[in-house]
Amino acid sequence: MKKFSGSSYKLIIFLVIFAFALGLFAKTFIDKTGIFKSRELIAEDGTTISKSLEVANELSEAFSYVAEKAAPAVVYIETEKVVSMPRDIFPFEFFGDEIFKRFFSPPRYRQRGAGSGFIISQDGYVVTNNHVIQGAQKITVKLLDGRNFEAKIIGTDPFSDIALLKIDAKNLPTLTLGDSDSIKVGEWVIAIGNPFGLSHTVTVGVVSAKGRSGIGISDVEDFIQTDAAINPGNSGGPLLNLKGEVIGMNTAIFTRSGGYMGIGFAIPSNIVKTVAEQLKTKGKVERGYLGVYIQDLTPTLAKELGLKTTEGALITDVRPGSPAEKYGLKEKDVVISYNGKPVKNASELKNYVILTKPGTEVEIGIIRNGKEMKIKVKIEAQKEGLIISRAEMSNLEEFLENLGLIVEDITPEIAKKLGLSSLKGVIITEVIPETPADYAGLTPGLIIDEVNRKKINNLNEFFQALKPSLETKKVLLGIRTSKGRYYITLKLESEG
Repeated sequence: MKKFSGSSYKLIIFLVIFAFALGLFAKTFIDKTGIFKSRELIAEDGTTISKSLEVANELSEAFSYVAEKAAPAVVYIETEKVVSMPRDIFPFEFFGDEIFKRFFSPPRYRQRGAGSGFIISQDGYVVTNNHVIQGAQKITVKLLDGRNFEAKIIGTDPFSDIALLKIDAKNLPTLTLGDSDSIKVGEWVIAIGNPFGLSHTVTVGVVSAKGRSGIGISDVEDFIQTDAAINPGNSGGPLLNLKGEVIGMNTAIFTRSGGYMGIGFAIPSNIVKTVAEQLKTKGKVERGYLGVYIQDLTPTLAKELGLKTTEGALITDVRPGSPAEKYGLKEKDVVISYNGKPVKNASELKNYVILTKPGTEVEIGIIRNGKEMKIKVKIEAQKEGLIISRAEMSNLEEFLENLGLIVEDITPEIAKKLGLSSLKGVIITEVIPETPADYAGLTPGLIIDEVNRKKINNLNEFFQALKPSLETKKVLLGIRTSKGRYYITLKLESEG
């Protein structure tokens, strides 16, 4: 066995200590420099991806939290009504025969619809879109916990497309209506609803724009635009911020395909709040009335009127006896502000007026003869039936078409062509074959000057007088001809 000398032991001990020191130094160097670590991805601004992932995870958790807390207060709304099957779907001529019609009724079937809504009070008040429940004979509200309730309509407002329902339940989960004026473009939002019957679907997006108007969806247009996916069935559901507050009611989409294309519209929660409160306490909504006819100010009109701006609403006429006339607004005035808020177009002015509480004094900024001035006007309440909403007009036109009539105002050109001495009334321009109007012998060119015992002067008054017929399904018309006047009743077959 070979023996080591003392110097050899010393060398070995030195080498061990040196190796330990070298390893310790190397470890310290590697830890500090991270030379052998997997490199962490770094963004252009120097922020590490791990930090971004932390933020993303926190945001994801926020979405999940809001969805989980809000979902129980979001409801599925199912509607039902009985409708008659159109006769023109039958291939046999005898189905249009008058004798057959007297003894046989067309088949009827149940038409179902669906939408969304959300609970705003523990005792069962639910808000949704008016178009979701319009014309429904039965409304069923389904909760996330599986309970079903038959809903009662407390009130509807076709102008804003908002309806208030009531279900018989207590201690329900609710959503809070937030302040839609405080939201910002680019802010995260969450939509919850029942697209295509898929209950409590959650989608996420941002506020794409605010104050969208002139779209043609409803009469009161001040929409929040969002890219959160909204599809058929989402209507009436909430658009939420990250606090879980409702900042809008999902209402419509812009689409060329019938489905989602990245542009959805929601009614601001402040409008929902105002309308729902009035429907709850009064059963209807009181709207402001100024009494002017207005149009957008185009560049051509602005140049013609000698104006430097192209923003504003041009007054084309003032109604006699209206607040506008009383307080001095005139034709050709250009409204540029309303109570301190800029007016960009006619739609904005219409929204401001309609949403103003009757009796409120407002300051209206105008340009008259090139000079800016301000006029104080006390807004009055709209007279009953003075204005017809888009939804009502759609129903009236459909009813009139079912009767078989297409009518128009009597213009000076039409009066001259037909040798009419008066412009009062409306003229029948078309009679649809095999309809009540056709069977009654009405023809194009006849003048209608009375509807449901009310004398009418124009198309607006015609539709106003026609409103009760939506309930009765019949109308009494006064017909004027060159040989005199006569009355005739047109009636739709009962669907009950």
